Order: sequence, then C-alpha cells, then structure tokens
Amino acid sequence: MPKQGKRFRADSENVADLAASKEGIPLSDAITKIKSFKATKFDQTVELCMHLGIDARQADQALRGSIALPHGVGKTKRVIAFCSDDKIGECTEAGATEAGGAELVDKVAKGWFDFDVAVAEPAMMKVVSKLGRTLGPKGLMPSPKSGTVTPNISQAVKEYGAGKVEYRNDAGGNIHIPIGKLSFEHKQLLDNADTFIKHIVKIKPPTSKGHYVKRISVSATMTPGVRVME
Repeated sequence: MPKQGKRFRADSENVADLAASKEGIPLSDAITKIKSFKATKFDQTVELCMHLGIDARQADQALRGSIALPHGVGKTKRVIAFCSDDKIGECTEAGATEAGGAELVDKVAKGWFDFDVAVAEPAMMKVVSKLGRTLGPKGLMPSPKSGTVTPNISQAVKEYGAGKVEYRNDAGGNIHIPIGKLSFEHKQLLDNADTFIKHIVKIKPPTSKGHYVKRISVSATMTPGVRVME
C-alpha cells in the first residue's frame, strides 16, 4: 500500500469523526468540508462516488450514459465528429477540431488520436464501425449508450466540448464522476453533485432490488473522501 503523505493524514484526522458516522453529513456540508482542507499548488478535481445496489454482472442493471452538468467540470475537450458532408460546417462551427466522413475515419485508422471524444451521426456508424478495434480499447468508440451517437451531432459537439461527462459503473457497482474543480463556488459544486445524484436515482434499473443508493461520498484529488447523508 502506498505511504500516505502528511497532508492526507492530517485531512484524514480532520474527518475521522465523520468517517465513524454511518449516516454521513448533508451534501452541502460535505462540499464545505472538502473545500476546507489545506490548499495545494494546483486546482484539484472534485469527484463524486456513488455505491449502488446493482448487480454489475447483469446487463439489464448496468448503468452507462453521459450528462451535461449545470456548471461544467472545468475542463474543455477536443471533439471530432463523424458526419455527412452537409453537417461538416455546423460541427466545425460548434467547436469540432475535425469533422467529416470516410476521410476522417481513414485518418484515425492510420493512427491519428489528437482528440478526447468522438461523436457520430447514426448513419455514419456503418463507416465508423471499422474503427472498433482502434477506438474501442481507448474508450473512444462512439456509442448510443454513452450519448456519442446522435442525430443532433452539432449539439453533441458543443456539450462534449464544454465538458459533458460520461459515466459507467464498475464491477463493484460504483460510479465515479468529476463534478468540477475545487476553485468552483460552493453552489456550483452543489448544483453539479445534486444534478448527477438525481439523474442516477431517476434511472434506477427496474430489476435492481433492495437498497439502491448505498453510499455517496465526495473527495478531491488530494483529499480523503467525505461520506454524504443519503
């Protein structure tokens, strides 16, 4: 196990009484606690983690999608768009670093990866499918489940360029998502966290039984997690 630094140990002692509480504290108070920790030389990312009562082995209980948070996450992304020729102009205007059809597919197939997100029109997937082995392992393959395959492609370019985030549960039924930077105002972090929590509650799989939201915590890059009251 990696040795914990002095900063982390001090912050952990600061939340020791909270860690002993099974109930947690209100979301607003948890964010206040995270922002009260000793500052670092860089702007830390604040992350929300939800432990859910789902069976991750069951396909009908898997959660995957994307969401545009009210205040973004403090990071812009380079987006490319696989689209028809008549949509190239509007995608470029929306902020796409590259837009096009077969020629763009060939460019990526030859090893060009100067982008963070790839979006595509449904009709383009016949051409884009050849990139499955290239983009799939990198987590960049457009997918309807993640919201990166859509007929409203220029809107997708805008949203992902502004920091729209994708989420997917892990094998333990946990979902991690960035909700902003530590420099964000308290209300901005609170709005982003509240929006995501409500979204996950809304899409509860019908086959999920028992207690759905088991635990919620927030943390920053260099801080321990603070448990949130469910």
